[in-house]
Amino acid sequence: MTIEPPALPPTAPTPPAAVPALPRWSSTVLLGERREALIDHRGEQYRLRLTAAGKLILTK
Repeated sequence: MTIEPPALPPTAPTPPAAVPALPRWSSTVLLGERREALIDHRGEQYRLRLTAAGKLILTK
């Protein structure tokens, strides 16, 4: 006669690794009281602009 070990309970799925939070800046920090700001990125210059409708536009 063979004795079998008791059945193991089902295992819960492993939760995904925690994703670090993305950095976040307020548009008022970037623009201040102005409606435009210049951003330097890898030797290129980009313009961040606040439109009359309150939207942000980033252009090269």
